Amino acid sequence: MASGVRAARTAGTVAVEVIEPKPVVPPAEELFKLYREMLLIRRFEEKAGQLYGMGLIGGFCHLYIGQEAVAVGIQHALTEKDSVITGYRDHGHMLVCGMDPRRVMAELAGRVTGYSKGKGGSMHMFAKEVRFYGGHGIVGAQVALGTGIAFAHKYKKDGGICVTYFGDGAANQGQVYESFNMAALWKLPVLYVIENNRYAMGTSTERHASTRELYQRGLAFGIPGAQVDGMDVLAVREKAIEAVKYVREGNGPFVLEALTYRYRGHSMSDPGKYRTKEEVQEMRERHDPIDKLKALMIAEGIADEARFKEIDKEIRDICNEAARFAQDSPEPDPSELYTDVLVEA
Repeated sequence: MASGVRAARTAGTVAVEVIEPKPVVPPAEELFKLYREMLLIRRFEEKAGQLYGMGLIGGFCHLYIGQEAVAVGIQHALTEKDSVITGYRDHGHMLVCGMDPRRVMAELAGRVTGYSKGKGGSMHMFAKEVRFYGGHGIVGAQVALGTGIAFAHKYKKDGGICVTYFGDGAANQGQVYESFNMAALWKLPVLYVIENNRYAMGTSTERHASTRELYQRGLAFGIPGAQVDGMDVLAVREKAIEAVKYVREGNGPFVLEALTYRYRGHSMSDPGKYRTKEEVQEMRERHDPIDKLKALMIAEGIADEARFKEIDKEIRDICNEAARFAQDSPEPDPSELYTDVLVEA
């Protein structure tokens, strides 16, 4: 089957084709970048988990461990003109968008040096300068907002698209389909990415979704879709390049479902009793996206174990520095409760 995104329209419908990816191995420089970005997310999230356990991060905290290949692979298909918005499992997306790990960690810790002055926390931080628009705690709310951002791109004719992430649980929310309808009607430049990690909190897709081919959810609106192995960063990157090209050329929205998996609980308070330890171990040992790319690079003679140990030390140093910066930063003054409430236009 030929590679590429195809949407064959017949009798008012869109035939969605799942194309088995045969990823092209990019140059060594990009492989190292992909590896570093995934490892940064992994080590950052591990450090965030430690700070949470120490009581230095309060409220909700949803870790991205296991899903790194999705955000990293998608980001490598984007340009500086594009925007990104996601839900509450958002730290990984922030880091690959270019946000400073120190300020992200400071925000998690509720410090004034954070991206939202310590008032947004894990789920609600933004960085307009890198076109990252959150971080949203309400399930599925970001889908309508991302559709609006795509409308702004089209209205301004700036050539950008909006990548709108949501999960398999959010895929059942009503506002998702209202957004699909408007995006298709107006041919908005939006790439909807469903991060299907198999569990909506503690409920498996088998129990919460009547149809589990989530990439087909846009069919009723004439939106084509595709599915990709979300545990393979090269497969995600290649499929994202195809989907972004489709959207950027003015064809309207596209739905990309990434089949992924989270190793930790839904949030830090989740005991994870709805799945077995053996299931998690199987995914870690046989499908880990970081280990998979590392094995490829070793097999291709691009790097050896010593080089990977150097990279790991560099990344750990970055995350340790982020933790120190967060702990050394002051908490916001109580007067900040009354700022940033309204924006006067």
